[in-house]
Amino acid sequence: MMPGLLDGSTATLFRRHMEHVISADGTRIATHTTGAGPVIVIVNGALSTSNDAADLADAFANAGLRAITYDRRARGDSGNALPAEPAREVEDLAAVIAASGGDAAVVGHSSGAVLALYAAGEGVPMAHLFLSEPPFRFGETAHATDLAERLQAMVDDGRAADAVVAFQREAVGLPEQFIEQFRATPDFATTLPLAQSTVYDTLVTQRTSTPSAAMLGVEMPVTILCGTETMPFLTGAAQRLAEAMPHAEFLEVAESVGHRMHPDATALIVAARVAG
Repeated sequence: MMPGLLDGSTATLFRRHMEHVISADGTRIATHTTGAGPVIVIVNGALSTSNDAADLADAFANAGLRAITYDRRARGDSGNALPAEPAREVEDLAAVIAASGGDAAVVGHSSGAVLALYAAGEGVPMAHLFLSEPPFRFGETAHATDLAERLQAMVDDGRAADAVVAFQREAVGLPEQFIEQFRATPDFATTLPLAQSTVYDTLVTQRTSTPSAAMLGVEMPVTILCGTETMPFLTGAAQRLAEAMPHAEFLEVAESVGHRMHPDATALIVAARVAG
């Protein structure tokens, strides 16, 4: 749930083609397409844009896939419309899949994995669903119920930095030392334009802290991915989700460390399941 979610790619760099699709409420959603072949749509986690998935998209393209990354609303080149509602993000993903031809697999990382499974439970068609370290809390240690409202107030007041820090502290649960170290880096400034998106990530993870019956009962093939060196609660969440979805495949990915997807290792797993 931090920028720079990908690491360790040796893929050839591909040209990315950007266009916009129109979501159900009229919001323009920016998509970037890389490569050719079976379609895989990438749903990023918190405080990231489609640019953060460029290495993963290149690795997918190298593996013979057509990778589509997109800026979730209130991020990058996409628009936004208030009030913030998770249902709008479901519609955004549905619009991206429909524009791709309607026969896409989906890989979601972190809060993007939560959103992807939520969308699947709402009936958004997917050929295969890959869930990378989804931060389901299963009702435990949930953040304050008014967090999204407080974050929106900070954004409305022009306090983007406060919103990002509050999100990292209360929604992600990062230690104060880590937050202060991050604030001292140039990367912190890149998260400030994404402050509005913290409201969306807070809402979607709050409302689906425990996956619903519809989410657990999705009919498409599901693969749950988890790095061997990641936050303990993410390991536990992935394992609990796998237990709750006995039809799902659970895979540990040794190359993915620190809550970061390894592009080449992930591409091999995905391509083996969708490119045949």
